[in-house]
Amino acid sequence: MLKFGLPGLLLAVVCVALSTGAWSSAASAHAAQQEPPPIETYAASPTVELMELSPSGDLIARIVVTQEARAIAVTRMDTGEHLFLSTLGETKVRDLRWIGEGRVLIVTSQTRAIPFVGVPRSELYFGMVLDLASRKLVQVLDRTEGVLSVLYGPASVRNTAQGEALFVRGVNVDSGLVDLYRIDLNSGRGRSVKSMTLETDDYVLDGEGAVIAYSRYVDFKRRWSMMLPGGRVFRESWSVEAPIDTPRFHGLGRSPRTVVIGADRPDLAAQDTDADTATNLFEVNVDTGEWTKLPFEHHPHALLHHPETHLLVGASRVEEDGVRYEFIDPVSASRWRSIARALGDKAPQLMSWSADQSRVLVFTDIGESGLYQLVDFDRRTADILAEAYPAIPSEQVGAVRPIRYAAADGLEIAGYLTLPPGVETPERLPLIVLAHGGPAARDVAGFDWWAQALASRGYVVLQANFRGSTGYGRAFLEAGYGEWGRKMQTDLSDGVRWLADQHIVDPSRVCIVGASYGGYAALAGLTLDKGVYRCGVAVAGVSDLRRMVNWEGRQEGRRDSQTVRYWNRFMGAARMNDRTLDARSPAYLAEAVDNPLLLIHGRDDTVVPIEQSRIMAEAMRRAGKRAELIELQGEDHWMSRADTRQQMLRETVRFLETHNPPR
Repeated sequence: MLKFGLPGLLLAVVCVALSTGAWSSAASAHAAQQEPPPIETYAASPTVELMELSPSGDLIARIVVTQEARAIAVTRMDTGEHLFLSTLGETKVRDLRWIGEGRVLIVTSQTRAIPFVGVPRSELYFGMVLDLASRKLVQVLDRTEGVLSVLYGPASVRNTAQGEALFVRGVNVDSGLVDLYRIDLNSGRGRSVKSMTLETDDYVLDGEGAVIAYSRYVDFKRRWSMMLPGGRVFRESWSVEAPIDTPRFHGLGRSPRTVVIGADRPDLAAQDTDADTATNLFEVNVDTGEWTKLPFEHHPHALLHHPETHLLVGASRVEEDGVRYEFIDPVSASRWRSIARALGDKAPQLMSWSADQSRVLVFTDIGESGLYQLVDFDRRTADILAEAYPAIPSEQVGAVRPIRYAAADGLEIAGYLTLPPGVETPERLPLIVLAHGGPAARDVAGFDWWAQALASRGYVVLQANFRGSTGYGRAFLEAGYGEWGRKMQTDLSDGVRWLADQHIVDPSRVCIVGASYGGYAALAGLTLDKGVYRCGVAVAGVSDLRRMVNWEGRQEGRRDSQTVRYWNRFMGAARMNDRTLDARSPAYLAEAVDNPLLLIHGRDDTVVPIEQSRIMAEAMRRAGKRAELIELQGEDHWMSRADTRQQMLRETVRFLETHNPPR
């Protein structure tokens, strides 16, 4: 068992951050500030990374951050009494969840390989259970015979007849099985409750923690199957050929014996044009096998379940001006209507709520750098609990405006324009195109630390949701298939031309920046879409498409895996090792680069290997062109460490101010 003390500096910071008087704004001290905050302020970790109400709503757990150190803090809401404070060290915390009223699950991750069982270097997840009564932390799956103490997929918490329970999947190195285990909350040891294999794709638990549905995906057969109870065994209820896009479970339905599944069933429902894929959301009765389409007005991007019963109560959808909610449970709907009326212009986001929904934790970041508030319906109050970035006051947050423009082929592209703080009528300002990753992802309204950091230095920042982005329907997503370096790229430069036509930006002062797929877009902007950008910054960018897909195949041990098929579809490859990808690979086009290039990459990146940036740097050297390469020690794909994230931002701003001065 592990028991931690709290270093004095971190203890002091946590106590100040959690004291009743300091829970309100600390930004007032910066109200008169004219100069923007230091650039490191934007890339620092938020002061609170995760926050969760206990089932009663009486306690709140949070992960607080000081420099690289994380701490778990538990506080009684009514009195402000600190029940527990303990450092977790310089770890990456990914999830925080209550297990009943007396325990908290903390999920962390590390970049590691496990050579003796053939696990390549990847991001591995671990669980710890904090017991408030004993004030001890135990590791999940600790001392479980033959089982790695690594979480295989997300954890599930249930309040069963035998008490609170935690369920996780774990890899048994002796049998090769990936069973579902119920965790002894005192020791961390796991007891197998359901045998599963690597082909077990997903599962759904009822309120008592029993598996009531699971799925199998056989990759080499390209087949997905839904398994439902049939007496003492599970039987295949429905299956479909799914080379790339598989159906997905989304937890329990509106009643205890139903599950929610996203699937393409044209025999049951017409295609939902709001959906990014061909899927509709259905409720399936596990006893009868009956399918019913769920009655949401718009296709949800996420579903919401009751904090105690885990039954479906509503859904959320990312829209142009923020996250919007639709509830099918009348109590939840009434509660949220009250919150929306009070904070509607801030597009509040639901973070956590008590079991009786009398206390609701919400987060807002429209026009501000991030604010956590507790809505108490019994007391009819809304109190500020914490700020994400207290050193960035609202007057130093640049305005974020939704925009729409036509691409060269007429397709409408939506996105966001972040203006320098205090600027209301931009005119011929320098521009940074900040391309998102994915590419099947999207930028959203609200505080984006990277965009705000660049805007604080005097740049207008364009974040375009180019074709292939999610959130705009299936046709828009599929319009990006095969368009790496093609129309997905010109969608960005079409935005530059539109902004220039509006006299918002100076077309001679434009640079492109991005990470992951956005890093590829930055490289492609200097090689495939020439004449638009003065410079480019590629963070964790893909430079050799064919080599990237081949690496994915090696990672999974199969040349024709689902992952390889996914990338070939998006990149437009006909097969594995398709040499036509070379014509859109910046590493093969280094001689075309005429403008300054900065490459930044984390050495612990397990999504896009650092060799992709090293290959581009070497290609530039061979072509007699200059490129800077900065390698970030101990950093992963998501820029999880504040110190290296700050290094990345400092180097990016230095490079941009050198080659595209804001003034």
